[in-house]
Amino acid sequence: MSSTKVAVIAGAGPAGLTAAYELLKRTDIKPIVLEATDAIGGIAQTYNYKGNRIDIGGHRFFSKSKRVMDWWFNILPLQGAPAADTEEMQHEIDYATEVVVKWLCPECALEGAEGTGGTEVRMQAPDPEKEHDVMLQRPRKSRIYFQRNFFPYPIGITLKIAWRLGLINTTLIGLSYIKAQVFKRKDETHLDAFMINRFGMRLYKTFFEDYTEKVWGVPCSQIKADWGAQRIKGLSLRRAVVHAVKDLLSSDFSKAQAERETSLITRFYYPKFGPGQMWETVSAQIQQCGGEVHMKKRVVGVRWKGAEVTEESDERKLIQGVTVEDVETGETEEVECDYFFSTMPVRHLITHMRPLPPDRVTEVAEGLIYRDFLTVGLLLNKLNVQEKGKDPATSVPDNWIYVQDRGVKVGRIQVFNNWSPYMVEDRKNTVWIGLEYFVNEGDELWVKPDADMIAQGIAELEQIGFISKEDVIDSCVLRMPKAYPAYFGSYDQLDTVRDYSLQFENLFLIGRNGMHRYNNQDHSMLTAMTAVDNIVAGITDHKNIWEVNAERTYHEEK
Repeated sequence: MSSTKVAVIAGAGPAGLTAAYELLKRTDIKPIVLEATDAIGGIAQTYNYKGNRIDIGGHRFFSKSKRVMDWWFNILPLQGAPAADTEEMQHEIDYATEVVVKWLCPECALEGAEGTGGTEVRMQAPDPEKEHDVMLQRPRKSRIYFQRNFFPYPIGITLKIAWRLGLINTTLIGLSYIKAQVFKRKDETHLDAFMINRFGMRLYKTFFEDYTEKVWGVPCSQIKADWGAQRIKGLSLRRAVVHAVKDLLSSDFSKAQAERETSLITRFYYPKFGPGQMWETVSAQIQQCGGEVHMKKRVVGVRWKGAEVTEESDERKLIQGVTVEDVETGETEEVECDYFFSTMPVRHLITHMRPLPPDRVTEVAEGLIYRDFLTVGLLLNKLNVQEKGKDPATSVPDNWIYVQDRGVKVGRIQVFNNWSPYMVEDRKNTVWIGLEYFVNEGDELWVKPDADMIAQGIAELEQIGFISKEDVIDSCVLRMPKAYPAYFGSYDQLDTVRDYSLQFENLFLIGRNGMHRYNNQDHSMLTAMTAVDNIVAGITDHKNIWEVNAERTYHEEK
């Protein structure tokens, strides 16, 4: 009988794979990753359609956490030479010269690399035109498209923007912002008050209210402000203007990057073939170094034992094992474990636990709501962007564009050529875009046949003056359930579930769905790293995992 301890990890997304990697790197615990789908990376996967790749939701690789940044660059080293589009697009890139990579084990080290011994290699920074395992540095540009005008995102007021909005409207926006500062809303429980305090009522009504409701499907007055705190806490009209002025006065990119909000960064890092490349590489290393990653294996039962934690007894509960279902055959098997990491939706975890948790915990878990995601991929000969006062444009420099117009349901447009030239099979002759829709699983758009959904997407982009139907070459539809944990439903009672989970000394809720928290990729990774930190240090109280991405200073200042 083997004495090796086993950690079962539900989910092969950023959090689950980071946990597996860290366990192999720092402990003798064997990770077994169980992924219910056939794709590595969760929402951070890269979907390959005939050589044209889709990044679901868009993943900028940037973090204020040096630990995360170093981790990424250790998997995919920073580029040392221009990418395919660098010269023609006139991108300014900070190239690396030499990189050091510490491999997880000798089996996954590069063949022929001159190393310093063991699993560490020192090598010339990779050339993306010659090598695949490389992290690119890319310019960030995202704008709002509204009434055939482009506006910066995050919104800032400059003379050019004032002209597009109209001088009277701009004046009223300024007065509205001043009013919001003088008469701040004391209760910021919900998102509408949170945003109005930072942007003023008029700017909120113009650029935030309708789009946010398009994303979530409910009014901002029903959404907890926690979502804003995690995504835009440090932003305001004043800060956006200050950053714009600083950019004009300073060329010190590194310092500026470290000091600004994540949503305001001007450059970011990106794997050559999209975010999925990062996690496919990590998954391969995990399997080469003694871990296991099983696809189409779903956790349908979580067995535990232990007494209730009371004032008289501090006995803690323990997860003993999980029931695993083969998605294709329906067959099940029991897997014993010493640790269980869950990135599966909280609702699923709680309802699959045996014995069942208390009724109150189950009730809260079942009341958690998710927002689902749908992408229509369109391959085009060219764009046909009809911006007011300009000739139609056949291309745009944006990574993604927020569609503010109320008459269409598309929420954002991604231009994958601008994320990485290697995302597009024939980048010189085609434009590959993703039309993003925020939906509910089972609703009208979710169940609409692919052909009808594609037709709707094309019609909507023609309506807003972005493409011409005759330029469409090919298309596809991709659906992603439970992409966004919602900040309404029973969310305000989530602490009930969190406190229950903390009674288990070997249970770790990590990642976006695992914690029902709208974490960025780096925050999801940090929850996994913190969980492994606890194991290494012998800590059985895992409250610190829930403190990741909860402190204000993370967002606003390093």
